[in-house]
Amino acid sequence: MSKHCSYSLHKRLFWRLLAVQSVVLILVMIVLISVAKIWDYRSTEGTIEILRQAVFRQPTGALGLRETEDIRQLRKDAPDLWYTIRDMQGHVLTEGRIPKEYASIGNTLDHVGQARFGENLGDHDRPAARMKWIAMDGGQVQFLTGTDGPNPLAPFLFGVSLILAKMVVPIVAVMALGALIATPLVVRRSLVGIDQAALQADTIDIDQRGGRLSADDIPDEIAPLVRAVNRALGRLDEGYERQERFLTDAAHELRTPIAILNTRIGSLPHSSIKTDLLEDAARLAVLTEQMLDLQRLKQGKVQFSKVDLGQLARKVIIEMAPLAFAAGYTVQFEVDGAGEIDGDPLALQRALMNILQNAINHGGRKGIISLTSGCNWIEVSDEGPGIPADVRDRIFEPFFKRHHDGRGAGLGLNLVRDIIRLHGGEVTIDNRNPGAVCRLSFPLERAAGGDTPQRLARVMGSIASP
Repeated sequence: MSKHCSYSLHKRLFWRLLAVQSVVLILVMIVLISVAKIWDYRSTEGTIEILRQAVFRQPTGALGLRETEDIRQLRKDAPDLWYTIRDMQGHVLTEGRIPKEYASIGNTLDHVGQARFGENLGDHDRPAARMKWIAMDGGQVQFLTGTDGPNPLAPFLFGVSLILAKMVVPIVAVMALGALIATPLVVRRSLVGIDQAALQADTIDIDQRGGRLSADDIPDEIAPLVRAVNRALGRLDEGYERQERFLTDAAHELRTPIAILNTRIGSLPHSSIKTDLLEDAARLAVLTEQMLDLQRLKQGKVQFSKVDLGQLARKVIIEMAPLAFAAGYTVQFEVDGAGEIDGDPLALQRALMNILQNAINHGGRKGIISLTSGCNWIEVSDEGPGIPADVRDRIFEPFFKRHHDGRGAGLGLNLVRDIIRLHGGEVTIDNRNPGAVCRLSFPLERAAGGDTPQRLARVMGSIASP
């Protein structure tokens, strides 16, 4: 199983940019040091190291020089070898022809730890030399020489590290500060097009097809991803349109055979089998009409007008009463106090039919199904077992079914809720002793028209597919 890995582009660019800059700077400094000064630095340092290993303190306190193999090799490699070795007590060792510029230095550099001569601007006429105080047995010893010797690696690395510490580290710190400030600005400006594409992606919805991500101001490296997403959106649009056409065509094609089926079932002699067949055919008809309602509302084919709740209830009860009688129910009807609301007659009729169908399916197949109305509400009740507490919060979810017996698609109550909600009303279902009651409530005053049909179509589109 792959793990989701997220990272900050700002941080990743900052650290990688800083690392590259630091490495390049260090390499440049090393090259410059090597080319400009390293040979003289290494040669005089090597001579001082050979002399340090050979110097010893005599019993009298004077300085002595052992004839080591390195000393003999140094004299062989550098016939013009010269040096001056002295301590703070005035003991001195010298060899070779000491340049006059350094012959009389004496104790003038006693308070200077180390120095270079002849390597600065203005020192072209002075021979190069190196002076260094080294702690040894018996105290500090000063070495002064200008003779080239072997190139020791350790002093070279030590010198380079000192230079890097003094020069490179502050420069890297300044570069880090610059990268810290510049990286977010550069990334933000470079990804402006991606932010715009993200905003466009948030507006893409299932009922608003045709949306695409803009490729304007998108970096070339990310443009293939944007184009791939747009192609995927195009394929989804095509597939969804095919699905819609199929559902609409299938629902229309089912109407005729369902009507024929109802006619043939009605001609059968009364029996329990006939009752079951009528219920099954009714459920099939309701599902077909639900599919057509979804497509009609999604496409914005809604027309708001004045709707008399009493007439609406009479029309629905006349159509649904035979199914209720066949299932074993008694029907009560009281709508004398019904008023008018603004709404879509077909959508409201479908909502009320779904409520009655739900009562027939779950009312226990006995007792009374009542339909009553007031000035701005319609109520359907039954005397069945009621609604279990564990499903009461889920009954309005799309495709949720209380019983897994294959009856219905779980769209009915969800369709009711969205239709009533977008008419400015509310649907509630609660238990009553005995049975359950469902109330469709509407606002007392509601202006017709406006953008309600469009909003209705948008929301209904959201439940058209799982």
